[in-house]
Amino acid sequence: MNKTVTVVSFKDKAVSFIWQHMLLVASLFIMTFGVALCVRSALGSSVISTIPLVMSLAGESGMAPAMTIGQYTYVMNFVLVGLQIAVLGRSFSPVQLFQLVIGFLFGFLLDVNMALTSGVVPAALSWQVFWQLLGCVVLAVGISLEIRCGSVTMPGEGLPVAISRRTGRPFAKVKIAVDMTLVAGAVVLGYVFFGAWQWQVVGIGTLVAMVLVGALVRLLDPHMEWFSRVVCYRPGFRRYVVGLARYIYRSRG
Repeated sequence: MNKTVTVVSFKDKAVSFIWQHMLLVASLFIMTFGVALCVRSALGSSVISTIPLVMSLAGESGMAPAMTIGQYTYVMNFVLVGLQIAVLGRSFSPVQLFQLVIGFLFGFLLDVNMALTSGVVPAALSWQVFWQLLGCVVLAVGISLEIRCGSVTMPGEGLPVAISRRTGRPFAKVKIAVDMTLVAGAVVLGYVFFGAWQWQVVGIGTLVAMVLVGALVRLLDPHMEWFSRVVCYRPGFRRYVVGLARYIYRSRG
């Protein structure tokens, strides 16, 4: 029985790669928008942003280098990738260094979304809860889309993966341990710089985000198959887009 072998041209591979990572950037934008809303709620940020947030607050007070939350996020992601290299040694795949690019984009887009949400200053507790829950939902949607983009993992996920590979422990348990370590680190830094627990950084909202976001991702995942089809480049897709653009341009003319 003869088997048909499909040969994909370099051009199609290149276009597919670009399309895949355009969607990844869109997913990161949605994720960081959710993180920004959690931060603006002042009930506690999401886990990945606890340390960058407390450091940026310390920077505003002149007790640490004056950098934005996004810039501190990139520094933390750089450290997380370094820890992966330390854990895996020669088993660390060089392609995983692409996490640094993803981490930089995440930090940059977080600053963009912090600027876009600057008008969100909830005065009442009910509004704080609303923005926190909305942030968790948006963050979960972004994570669900990012996972299906099929690129390298985020540094915050890459470290638990590396530790799980090295120790043989289940990823879920390692992930929880890493998240708790990050949160504990933010609490300690709060005492170091401010002499008190920073509840707007690590608060009830942080706990809600830890539980709710994961549950929402599991709930959304079965309904995200459509996005997987969008990610998969189909020959002719670019011609369709170009043709549609020409049609719209001619119609307006």
